[in-house]
Amino acid sequence: MWLRIARLFVIKTRFEAYLIIYALAVGATARAQLYLVQYKGPMGIFLALCCTGAVFLGGAKILDATPKRPRQKRLRKLARDWRERH
Repeated sequence: MWLRIARLFVIKTRFEAYLIIYALAVGATARAQLYLVQYKGPMGIFLALCCTGAVFLGGAKILDATPKRPRQKRLRKLARDWRERH
């Protein structure tokens, strides 16, 4: 039961990774806009750049962690693993 719930939080495909990176980018730009309003001048620009830079670093790490194998091989392996467990 817990394994099934845990599998919901695993990024399995590049498409899922891109969706997560997009969500991170939307949140970071919203936060960057607030920083630009709250902190006028160079400090606000610096904080805004830090927000967007964090998305680049996190996105690269997420993409490095996702499989690059073709879909068919990945599906065969998932099916084989599932049959072994059940």
